This record gives sequence, C-alpha cells and structure tokens, in this order.
Amino acid sequence: MIELIFQSLRIALEAISHNKLRAGLTSLGIVFGVGSVISMLAVGTGAKQEILDQMKLLGANNIIITPIVEQEEGKVAEDDLQKKTEKKRFSPGLTLEDARVIQKAIPEIMFVSPEIVVETMVIREGLKRTSKLVGVDSTYFATSDFVLERGRIFSKKNLELASPVAVIGHSIKSKFFAKEDPIGGKIKCGSLWLTVIGVLAERSITKENIQHLGLRDYNYDVYTPVSSVLLRYKNRALITRLDIQRASRETGGGNSDQEKKPTNYHQLDRLVVRVAGSEHVATLAEVISRMLQRRHNRVVDFQVTVPEQLLRQEQRTKDIFNVVLGAIASISLIVGGIGIMNIMLASVMERTKEIGIRRATGATKRDIILQFLSEATMISVTGGIIGIILGVGLSVAIRYFAGVLTIVSIVSVLLSFIISISIGIAFGIFPARRAAEQDPVVCLRYE
Repeated sequence: MIELIFQSLRIALEAISHNKLRAGLTSLGIVFGVGSVISMLAVGTGAKQEILDQMKLLGANNIIITPIVEQEEGKVAEDDLQKKTEKKRFSPGLTLEDARVIQKAIPEIMFVSPEIVVETMVIREGLKRTSKLVGVDSTYFATSDFVLERGRIFSKKNLELASPVAVIGHSIKSKFFAKEDPIGGKIKCGSLWLTVIGVLAERSITKENIQHLGLRDYNYDVYTPVSSVLLRYKNRALITRLDIQRASRETGGGNSDQEKKPTNYHQLDRLVVRVAGSEHVATLAEVISRMLQRRHNRVVDFQVTVPEQLLRQEQRTKDIFNVVLGAIASISLIVGGIGIMNIMLASVMERTKEIGIRRATGATKRDIILQFLSEATMISVTGGIIGIILGVGLSVAIRYFAGVLTIVSIVSVLLSFIISISIGIAFGIFPARRAAEQDPVVCLRYE
C-alpha cells in the first residue's frame, strides 16, 4: 500500500511539473485563504492577549469606585432661579468611612483599597521631576498585581502613625537612586522628606493602555500611607480657612471664573473593591452603588465601574470582527477548492487516453483514484505551505505598520496545514472518482 501511495505521488508530481503555471494559478485560492486564516488567528490571539494584559493592569475581580465632581454650565433660565432657592442635598463625598462600611457590610469582599493622588515635585540631590504621590494602604499592591522588587510595603504601624515612609516605582528608583540602594534613603515629595522602605518591580504599560484605560505610568509613582497624605498633605474632607474665604467670595458674587471652578470635596480619589469570586462582581457592584447612595444622602456623586464587564464587551466586539475575517478567509478557501476541482475535471478530460492505457495495463480503479487525489492534494498542500509563509509575513506587516499586536501560534500553523490537506482531499475526490469510473475501452478510443 505504501509503495502504491509513493507511486501515485510520483505520477502526480510529474503531471504537476508538466503544467506548472496551471498548478500555480490553481493553488492561489488556497494560498490566500490559508494566509488569511493565519493572519486572522494572529490578530485574534493578539487581541485576547491585550485583553488579558489589560485585565492584569486593572486587576481581576475588581470593582472601581471613582468620585464625580459636579459642575453646571449654561445660560440662566427662569427655572434656574427656582432651583437656586431649593436646598442642595449634602454629601460627604467618597471617604475612608465608606471603605470601612463596605468592607464590614459585605462578606464576599476580600478587601477595599482607598487611593488619594496628589500632584507633587520629587526632589533629591539636585534632581527633580513632577510625579504623583499616591496615598494607599497595604492592600493596594494586591489590587493590580504589583510586584515588590526589594524592601517591604507599609505595615499596620505605618498606617496607624501616618509614618513619613514611601514605596517608589521602578523609574523613580532609576532616576534618583541610580548608583545606590534606595532602601533607607530619603526623597523629598512636596515639602516633606519621606524614607524609602520598598521598591516596586518595573511594570510594562503601553501608551495605548494608558490612554484607553485611563491609567498612569505606575513606574513614576511614589506611594505613601493614605493616613500620611491625609495628615501631612491634604484632607479635602476638612474645611480650612482658605475654603471659608473662597465660599465667602462666591456668595458675595466675586470672581466669576472662581464660580465656574468645581470644588472637589471628596476625601478619596478612588476606591478599589476586590471581590472573592467573579460570579459576584456584577451583583455586588449594584449593592455597593445603592449603599453609597444612602450614605451620600441620595446624591449620586460617584461612579461604580466593573472593568471585567467592560473588557469582556470589548472582547466580544473583537470576536465579532474575527468571525467576519474568518468568514472571508473561509470563502477564499472554498473558492480555492472549487478552482482545484475545476482544474482536476479539466485534467481528467485531457488525460482520458492516459487513463485508458493505465487501466488496460492493469491499473485498478483505486490506482486511478489515488493518482488524481494525490495530484489535487499536492496542489493544495503546496498552496498551504506558501499560504503559511504569506500569513506569517502578513502578521508581521500588520504588527509593524498598523501597530496591532499579532501572535502567530503553532496551533494556527498546524490548523492551516490540516485545512489545506482537507481542501485537497474534499475537492479532489469527485474528479478522481469520475476518472476511475470511465470505461477503459472508451478511453482508448478517445482522441
């Protein structure tokens, strides 16, 4: 049987070599179809990897709560005069107490991590750079899978005593502690000196993720206990003399530009809630939203976001796009298969006398079927190999010129190769059977 297969392949190779141009044109449909399949799968795999990377950045099973600073603009109408006489509901804003209540009231929540961001200037040994001082607690570094490169994170004592300590990002360490160990060193943030107790490992974040997900470059952040920020820098929940003076100017009809500026009364800039299981995320997001509405006197001055739902919706959109690409690629493969069938039927007609001679010299129907099936399969396999090379080249070109992440996997290459073989067999079987069913006597008389 093996000898018969090798003989059929040899005859098929001879037939293809006699009609190289026709065989090449026949395989074009397979070439473009397989190339489209590989590039489509590469784009799809790249899209999934981007979603996974984004999920890692935002944190799995997280619920993000952000404050909303209200600001009204527009022309004064008659209804506005009536609205001004109405009392505005008071809301304390997003506070640490909200975090404690959420943690205590819902057992499915692992932890609630508060965050305060302060724009500051980092200074050390004649070097300076604008950066963000981020007030957090010890649970923050688990919300987005931060990795501690050296040192330690904040202890319970640091949080209780509002210690002037800091954990710095990798880029801050490279800029201000390039040639020395930062642990135990001092770094000035704003008007205060902080002692470095830990350094975070470098995090790779693309510009697209920073813009698309509303993130910042964590490598340039300086982290300090949230209590330290509230006590030593700024606590927006407290009313200061400056706040009273500003309110006095506003009620007195002073500076019109000042009236347009919204007052950020929220103590926190963000709350990250880590849920124990992903199946509870959507339900708990609704529960947290209602809880905060009651605590904020029915004032909706916050936004509850579930990153997982947003990313899954984005993934679904990309999956639909990949299905469309897959349909186009499938059409190309079907057209290529029809082309192979058409050429093989024409080849059967041209080689009718050859079939008759082979049958007269002892060849069986199975031998004829193997001959023409081998020829069709060889054309499709050759087109598949060229298509694989084309698909890999297209994937590289898409990544280089379009800036879209593409990942060519071994599975996609093997799948494309199997598809090319299947196309040759599926569309070559009919012409092969038709050749084998012909009457040898009629074939010998054919001119």
